[in-house]
Amino acid sequence: MNKKIEDMIAESKLKEILHRNEEEKQKNMIIWILAIIGAVAAVAAIAYAVYRFFTPDYLEDFEDDFDDDFDDYFSEDDQV
Repeated sequence: MNKKIEDMIAESKLKEILHRNEEEKQKNMIIWILAIIGAVAAVAAIAYAVYRFFTPDYLEDFEDDFDDDFDDYFSEDDQV
């Protein structure tokens, strides 16, 4: 009788240990997934920053041309 109780206790402890390992595997899987998503986001952010740094600003050139045309129409001699 005493042997059966010890076996039951040992079996329940073994089940607890196995169940803990399954929980840890689930936690590790979630951590890996989040780490991969974070790494992809970091690479995308770096690529966007490099793109913005090396892309010329075409709007600035357009505004300069527009200012030159505006100055051609109105000169200081035309003022009253």
